[in-house]
Amino acid sequence: MKENLKLGLLGIIAVLTVFNTYQLMSDDSEDESSNAVNNNQFANPNAINNPHAGHPDDPNNPFGDQSIKVDPNNDQPAAPAGPPTSIAFEKMDHDFGEVMQDSENKYKFKFTNTGSNPLIISSAQGSCGCTVPSYPKEPIPPGETGEIEVVYSPGKQENAQSKTVTLVANTEPSTTVLNIKAFVKKPQ
Repeated sequence: MKENLKLGLLGIIAVLTVFNTYQLMSDDSEDESSNAVNNNQFANPNAINNPHAGHPDDPNNPFGDQSIKVDPNNDQPAAPAGPPTSIAFEKMDHDFGEVMQDSENKYKFKFTNTGSNPLIISSAQGSCGCTVPSYPKEPIPPGETGEIEVVYSPGKQENAQSKTVTLVANTEPSTTVLNIKAFVKKPQ
């Protein structure tokens, strides 16, 4: 009888130990998720005073059903200092047609500084890591031409793809968007 009582008490202790361990682990997970929520509030200052900021029903949310996302490390680059000029591209869209996965596809967008001041391009950024632009770093004198080379590497993307390259320069407006597209096929 004493043996059965000992075994029963050991069983109860084991069950309580497992239960307490599970509860501690759950509390740690809740702390981590509440920390994530609190950290997210700093990304969106409105969320500190309004826990529903970014919610579709929030009247201060200009994005409707989209949540507000702020990347504090990605400030929009300002247009270069200096007098504004203008830029004209031979074409602002390029279709690579059919390309294969894991290929490298290059195209040069040709432009002319059509203004009366030197053209200064301060940045060129692709819409994803698969689209990498390069641009002239030196000022382009009025009437002179230049090129923005874009390398599109689709990786494992498939089917119709559409990407953009955004230039920031001393133009009005300061941003210019170039478009590329391709149909990506798997190798046979």
